[in-house]
Amino acid sequence: MNTASRSDSTRGGGWATVGHTASRGDSTRGGGGPYRIATIPGDGIGVDVTAEAVTVLDAVLPGIEWTEFDWSCENYLRTGAMMPANAPDQLAGFDAILLGAVGFPGVPDHISLWGLLIPLRRAFGQYVNLRPVRLLPGTESALRDRSAEDLDILIVRENSEGEYSAIGGMHHPGRPDEFVRQESIFTRVGCERIIRYAFERAVEREGRLCSATKSNGLLHSMPYWDSIFERTATEYPQVATRQIHVDALAAEIVLHPDRLDVIVASNLFGDILSDLAAAVTGGLGLAPSGNINPERTAPSMFEAVHGSAPDIAGQGIANPVAQILAGAMLLEHLGEHTAAAAVDRAVCDVLRAGRIRTPDLGGIATTSELGGVIARRAAELVGTGSVLAKP
Repeated sequence: MNTASRSDSTRGGGWATVGHTASRGDSTRGGGGPYRIATIPGDGIGVDVTAEAVTVLDAVLPGIEWTEFDWSCENYLRTGAMMPANAPDQLAGFDAILLGAVGFPGVPDHISLWGLLIPLRRAFGQYVNLRPVRLLPGTESALRDRSAEDLDILIVRENSEGEYSAIGGMHHPGRPDEFVRQESIFTRVGCERIIRYAFERAVEREGRLCSATKSNGLLHSMPYWDSIFERTATEYPQVATRQIHVDALAAEIVLHPDRLDVIVASNLFGDILSDLAAAVTGGLGLAPSGNINPERTAPSMFEAVHGSAPDIAGQGIANPVAQILAGAMLLEHLGEHTAAAAVDRAVCDVLRAGRIRTPDLGGIATTSELGGVIARRAAELVGTGSVLAKP
């Protein structure tokens, strides 16, 4: 259903930070349901893969109250806005948000992203973009002779400031000396909280953390980032740290991914590195992500890393795995650990079996066929209580 007012399409002023007034998003609740979850299918294949993720989550956690919002590039072409001006207020009371993908021919990328995705991230204080990348069973890496043990990286991307800033503009337009200025913003609060979050995740994993930098070229922002990383590292002596220039780190993801565990990076660097890492671990169709508000003062938002893929939109052949795994991240964030584990395990079991695959994985299955078999397997795992059993 569409709960957005079609007439309320004027963006107006800036997007204010919105508080989370609902109590349902507290993950300490652990199995309390029902949850209220908003979906924004968006554009292209986002519509198809979101439908499959909803089916899978319903299979492991019946009773979720879903509300769909039809904010998209189509909405922009119809109304002049990607979403209404009060969109954050409409979403604030939900426990979580499941986002499909935004982007479609005819609407510039900066309109679709700055008109929906980036404003929601900032309105809800989702300063962590968490992108786990791993080689899933039954899939092949683009890298030769690499196993699942070699390809398991958690990328922690700063999600609220850095290089993705609206500060700047064009000067002397139309003149020979025309130029544009794009400012980056690195605040102490922003750098400290994302770096500390990454250290905490490293403690939970293998105790290795790499910071992406470029202090040899960016005179102010990256030395500042490095200084905060180094200062924070003194509080985590159990974590082995490295600071690597982002270009060298990109090469390391390709040549020596086994040396990497957790990577923390600025907004731009994290965006690029996570797409590269996803590509070498099976493709963007397998990579989920979460826009996290760690303090839980507002809903977090989960999405696949891939885009709207307009070239295959409407054909029913998109791979839904990334969006289904984004759903698993959503469940984990809500404290539904058993349901999340069932979804993750079901994806692994189905891909390992290799019988049902979409064309990008070398098969002939449709989006709904792959989503359906994952949903049935996940429900079976929950029903038999064998979720945490060794595959």
